[in-house]
Amino acid sequence: MSSVLDQPISLHRPRQASPAPSPVRWSVDAIEALFDLPFPELMHRAQTVHRENFDASRVEFATLLSVKTGGCPEDCNYCPQAARFDTGVEATKLMAPEEVRVAAQRAKDAGATRFCMGAAWRAPKDRDIEKVAELVRTVKALGMETCATLGMLEDGHAQTLQSAGLDYYNHNLDSAPDFYGDIITTREYQDRLDTLQRVRSAGVKVCCGGIVGMGETRRQRAGLVAQLANLTPYPESVPINNLVKVQGTPLADQADLDPFEFVRTIAVARITMPTARVRLSAGRQQMGDAVQALCFLAGANSIFYGDKLLTTGNPDTSADVALLQRLGMTRSAPGVQA
Repeated sequence: MSSVLDQPISLHRPRQASPAPSPVRWSVDAIEALFDLPFPELMHRAQTVHRENFDASRVEFATLLSVKTGGCPEDCNYCPQAARFDTGVEATKLMAPEEVRVAAQRAKDAGATRFCMGAAWRAPKDRDIEKVAELVRTVKALGMETCATLGMLEDGHAQTLQSAGLDYYNHNLDSAPDFYGDIITTREYQDRLDTLQRVRSAGVKVCCGGIVGMGETRRQRAGLVAQLANLTPYPESVPINNLVKVQGTPLADQADLDPFEFVRTIAVARITMPTARVRLSAGRQQMGDAVQALCFLAGANSIFYGDKLLTTGNPDTSADVALLQRLGMTRSAPGVQA
């Protein structure tokens, strides 16, 4: 029996012609100019845009569960689930519907309104999609918003998930195009864009963001935001991840990103994507309360809630509740703008 690493990976699959590009709403230069603003001015602009579109005192709670962990054949340099990296993460099979139901009910009881399911696949097969569709129906029956992140989708997959009740599909761009090859070589940037197009065509909302702190320049952070902001339409949810350095991955010794630079990224995302849910995702455990509070001021209005994000740590749920109470902020209901 061949190992995961022996399985061939095709980087140049035939694909349908891409549609004509849409007009650019935000140039990289314009976004970099936002990054370069004095910090008080940038925060003021972001807070103004935020208040025009949301109640700035409310934060959405979402929970992320790894329903199939490890064994991924890709080489994303940040990822502890890549089979080629020795990170101590053991591969598991897809969870059963009852296991997921129990986890989703626990998340709902704790205050989460959206339940996200992640599976470490490069690209799921048809039979995998049918099994995940059953998980979606299980969570939807609890009255929660549903989200899944399963890797690249082929034709028909998004429609199957949409029919099961999937509300959002997460597929991050990770970085700017000109930095992408430094982080991942086992899939192309266009592969990610193609999956996003399939999701949109099926009527499923898009959750799409990236990771900062991987050694990219400020201009490359601006390039990532430009890619997201110029999608048509831009994503309804934009998770911004601060690199979590995991021993055994190539980025384990990467220098820390300046916390203020992370806050700037949140602010720029809010200004360029005014009605999106901008989510504090991976890396919150390392930020501390003060930096998270600044992120809320910069326009973040969603967090992943729970003690783990797939395989890495996350702040304790009671700590999140306590932080919002100290800030005089409250949880928002799903789909509520204000």
